Amino acid sequence: MKIITTILILLGLCSLFIGVGSMTLYGLISGDEPMWNLMIASRIPRLVAILLAGAGLSIAGLIMQQISQNRFASPSTSGTIESALLGYVLSLVIFGNGQSIWFIFLTAIAGTLIFVFFIQNIQFKNAVFVPLVGIIFGNVIRSVAIFLAYRFDVIQNYSSWSVANFSTILEDNYELLYLAVPIAAFSYLYAAHLSAAGMGKDFAINLGLSYTRVVVIGSVLVSMTSAVVVMIVGQLPFLGLIVPNLVSFFYGDNLRKNIPLTAIAGALIVLCCDIAGRLVIFPYEMPISFIINIFGGVLFVLFIIKGRLNER
Repeated sequence: MKIITTILILLGLCSLFIGVGSMTLYGLISGDEPMWNLMIASRIPRLVAILLAGAGLSIAGLIMQQISQNRFASPSTSGTIESALLGYVLSLVIFGNGQSIWFIFLTAIAGTLIFVFFIQNIQFKNAVFVPLVGIIFGNVIRSVAIFLAYRFDVIQNYSSWSVANFSTILEDNYELLYLAVPIAAFSYLYAAHLSAAGMGKDFAINLGLSYTRVVVIGSVLVSMTSAVVVMIVGQLPFLGLIVPNLVSFFYGDNLRKNIPLTAIAGALIVLCCDIAGRLVIFPYEMPISFIINIFGGVLFVLFIIKGRLNER
């Protein structure tokens, strides 16, 4: 944990000096005003948004895997993110703006609960079927959202949400991401209940827990985090799937122990992908969604292959 934390800190400091706008350590020390304005208005907010989004969505994936009892589940394979996008489109259509955050939260929560209770009532023989069903479920919701976006002429608004990009993060337009901090803290304190739910309904009930309440609370945590990240940054595909699995592979399945590890690992992966997106076609910038799609897709296939080999 100390090693990846150190790497995260060093890369974070380096990322502050990567960009089209010229900024040097000497200039900051000498009190160069334009450089300090750039640092405060853009570079620091961008770094904080990267860390919060990566940590928050990774923890959401870890919780999702617990309450769904499937290691292939995540906000991007359960319809959560697509439900948040649908809520955004509906808020544009109904309220005339996309700022109705509680409406978006409720839509994301509803979509997540539908998915969780659906897979709990259908016993799949192969765990891979769960994310496949989730992807189909998410695509149906996405199609409804796109249909409404075209029908009510808000497709441009929808498109701006569908691709993650940290280049638009500035001071005073990302602070909602700080919601990930209390959610992570609550998840850590609530880890024993989530772990019990992850062992199954009968196990949780035998411990005197309300299984349904734990699942609903877990779904709310996942949905709120996912909706906030999508609203501020856009979609970060596969992140909530690959990070918890990587942490579990190296550190085991202790949920309370894995929550801070997952947060750090998620923040580090997003930071690395963001730096790569800024450098690969410098001075232009590649949206981080494309890089995470490639990285996450390859790892997802490897997880499936590993699972098949273990079954043999």
